[in-house]
Amino acid sequence: MSLSLRKTTAVGAAAAVLIVLPLVLQQVNDYWMHIVIMIGIFSILSMSLNVIIGYAGQFALGHAAFYGIGAYSAALLMIHFQVSFWIALPAAAVIAGFFGFLLGTPVIRLRGDYLGIVTLGFGEIVRLIFVNWVDVTRGPMGLPGIPAPTLFGYTFSGKMEFYYLILALALLTFFVIHRIVHSGVGLSLMTLREDETLAQSIGIRPNKYKLLAFTVGAFFAGIAGAFWASYISFVSPDAFRYLDSVNILAMVILGGSASLPGSVLGAVILVLAPELLRYMSDYRMMLLGLAIVLMMIFKPTGFWGEKHRRYNFYGMVRKGEGK
Repeated sequence: MSLSLRKTTAVGAAAAVLIVLPLVLQQVNDYWMHIVIMIGIFSILSMSLNVIIGYAGQFALGHAAFYGIGAYSAALLMIHFQVSFWIALPAAAVIAGFFGFLLGTPVIRLRGDYLGIVTLGFGEIVRLIFVNWVDVTRGPMGLPGIPAPTLFGYTFSGKMEFYYLILALALLTFFVIHRIVHSGVGLSLMTLREDETLAQSIGIRPNKYKLLAFTVGAFFAGIAGAFWASYISFVSPDAFRYLDSVNILAMVILGGSASLPGSVLGAVILVLAPELLRYMSDYRMMLLGLAIVLMMIFKPTGFWGEKHRRYNFYGMVRKGEGK
């Protein structure tokens, strides 16, 4: 079977499963529909962070801040200005992307641990603003009563409608980021990641591409946040903590750096694992930490990392791997 035929068959089978999945889960347990929706949200967050970490090589620890900015922006627009969800979502994404641009502008000259510390600080500053700007965010009490999306007069009221919506958003995110990283921009980002001096010597402007990575990553995190706000109909600072940024980072590490399918796989693993290990609630975080340590030792590129893909961007067999 040819490679193209295998890919077509795999994509068709995956599409069939994704379409039928909610019909099956609704018959089993409505709670599992919620879990699958959360996998969709974290898949978007993981893919967006992978642009920054996996492709651009920038160690960022404050991704939950962009998630929160998207959620609060959409919530405030829908509650106070009666803006439709379909307008609030892209507006929230643009606002989050703008903050990604603002953060990236001063920090793109930093590297490694220094960059991680600054982005960590940014995440905590944003969370504290959510907590203390009571006149706007209602502080720890959060923002309740966020309206659900409506389409041609129909209001989304069940989890099935939200499932298909997050599926569409996740597929859109995958498609757009895939097009970006498989273009000249993506090649420039990865050249920059491997050797910044070499990248400069061939005419790649590091600051431009680092800034682009931060902006794109924040934009798609804002989409996930806007969906979350409308889906839960409530936002509070507790959903955008430092530990949430670490959780998203762990998805990228476990799934595979510089791999979009790996990002989705990481989201599936780390959303399902706490549910499957619920009977071991006292040890879940310890097991997660152990899993990450073992992954970094024995499989540093993740379950579906870039180093294990047989074909490069242009469909050519990688050197030394045969025909």
